[in-house]
Amino acid sequence: MNKKKIINDPVYGFITVPFEIVHDIIGHPWFQRLTRIRQLGLTYLVYPGAIHTRFHHAIGAMHLMTGAIETLRSKGHEISHQEAESACLAILMHDIGHGPFSHALEKLLAKDISHEYLSSLFMNRLNVEFSGRLTEAISIFTDTHPKKFLHQLVSSQLDVDRLDYLNRDSFFTGVSEGVISSDRIIKMLDIADGNLVIEEKGIYSVEKFITARRLMYWQVYLHKTVLAAEHMLINIIERARELAAEGVPLFGTESFLEFLVNEYSTSDFSENDRLLEKFASLDDFDVFTSIKVWCNHPDKVLSTLCKGLTNRKLYKIEISRDPFTVDVLQKRQIESCLIAGVPLEQSRYLAFEGSIENNAYDADDNKINILFKNGVYQDIAKASDNFNIDALTKPVKKYFLCSLKSNG
Repeated sequence: MNKKKIINDPVYGFITVPFEIVHDIIGHPWFQRLTRIRQLGLTYLVYPGAIHTRFHHAIGAMHLMTGAIETLRSKGHEISHQEAESACLAILMHDIGHGPFSHALEKLLAKDISHEYLSSLFMNRLNVEFSGRLTEAISIFTDTHPKKFLHQLVSSQLDVDRLDYLNRDSFFTGVSEGVISSDRIIKMLDIADGNLVIEEKGIYSVEKFITARRLMYWQVYLHKTVLAAEHMLINIIERARELAAEGVPLFGTESFLEFLVNEYSTSDFSENDRLLEKFASLDDFDVFTSIKVWCNHPDKVLSTLCKGLTNRKLYKIEISRDPFTVDVLQKRQIESCLIAGVPLEQSRYLAFEGSIENNAYDADDNKINILFKNGVYQDIAKASDNFNIDALTKPVKKYFLCSLKSNG
């Protein structure tokens, strides 16, 4: 059977599956689950085209990894066939542990458990199934491989993961500010002292990358209406979990109810293989099917929120550079409870405050180093003559307040 298949990707055109084992992993049910998990969660409620999936992103990131490896090899750096295969596998499976609606419900259904931890569990289980052929890929993913730059290609301030999702999310949302020169950046990759660097000629492309990331966070990932939708979804799950703990019957698929009723820890997952199997059958459809049914639930808080999300009657959201006062919050809580017809004790589901932070470039975490012709390399924030880049290393924090909209 020919496993060197070609995938027609809307962002990059034709993508060739580079290794036979990559073809086998793509065909595995656990990886195919990613076709049922939206990359941007509920962002489609703001940008209707944002219905691409984690599957799209994983394939795209793998494609960029093959280009990065080819570039580094062309500059005299030794990367074996096995290392190239393992790096492609590591980036292909880096998001395999994502749950329904991606980041929107992260650490909620599987309480305080990150998708990176679950990805590691999936990869270890698959490694057994594939007779140890993923061992090196796991070491790259977990940053225990001797060649640090391979992990940096998977996870760093300038990795192929970010290069793909910025261009892909920009493409599907139509937000052109997120478009970056991923080809140019990949061609400028090099290695110095075992770490990934960017040649001096690529400095302006990296500046554009950092700026694009900041703009995409404000315009897409932290868009106020997206925040309102995601918090409505979070509160639906929290309210359903509270009702389930009280013994109130709830409709749900077997896998969904497993994680709704129980709060499992990382040790539960590592000790009980059945839990990972259950999580592997959980996707966006499980959650939204339940939400549609809960629109008619007798609990007013749950039904109000479910109707709101299903019919796009989202929270009213206010954004401020300063925290909201207690008086303003209490006023919104009273108003929201009157609208929903529920007692004030349940106001936390209907009116609440929070904060968001945009940190386009974290200079303390895997710096993006620019390699000069004399062999010296320097952090982009210092190497750039663009004063905005240094400013972008400082996180910007804003505050929000959500409440129910009046029926009128």
